[in-house]
Amino acid sequence: MSEQEHVVEEVIDEVTDDGVVGDEVVGDDMVSVEVEAPELSAALEALLLVADEPVSAMTLAQHTKSPVPDVEHVLATLAAEYTEQGRGFDLREVAGGWRYYTRENCHAVIERFVLDGQQARLTQASLETLAVIAYRQPVSRARVSAVRGVNVDGVVRTLVARGLIEESGTEPESGAILYRTTGYFLERLGLSNLDELPPLADHLPDISMLDELTEGSVDAPATL
Repeated sequence: MSEQEHVVEEVIDEVTDDGVVGDEVVGDDMVSVEVEAPELSAALEALLLVADEPVSAMTLAQHTKSPVPDVEHVLATLAAEYTEQGRGFDLREVAGGWRYYTRENCHAVIERFVLDGQQARLTQASLETLAVIAYRQPVSRARVSAVRGVNVDGVVRTLVARGLIEESGTEPESGAILYRTTGYFLERLGLSNLDELPPLADHLPDISMLDELTEGSVDAPATL
């Protein structure tokens, strides 16, 4: 048997006997080779890459076993570095957490790659309904219907199914279900909170006017 064949045979025997290659074997005991822990910046990048929603600094601190101020400092530093380097992605703090987003100037190429001509957009009715809820939340379907002039039951169900709005208790007087926007709504718009919505509320009726409209409204066919 040649020397090369002898080495191959030893490797095969090691796999057969111990089931692992790359660990040190001493007699019948196996000594694992410990992998060095990553730096905090690398650990945060790895966690955020696999996250499917914004992750708070507190949660990241817990998983990296690091102080929250250190995590916040590293996140801010990474975000600044990505911007300075002109990377195709940036790191933003939205909806109470941190998440990676593609850079705005890459929008066109991302749109071509992801959508490829097939866009699942909200209908105009859904956008109008969502706007009323966003600016007048928590608000009932009857009041939203009064603003839009049509029945919005079907649209509200669609927005709930897409995770953009959710139930938020009931009205004390009527018992009607109230609706509000969700954290996913903020995430999709890239906002940290509702205060960052553009100034549109002044163009919508106030609550007293909504009550008057609701009392005089007539149900219309549901709009999808």
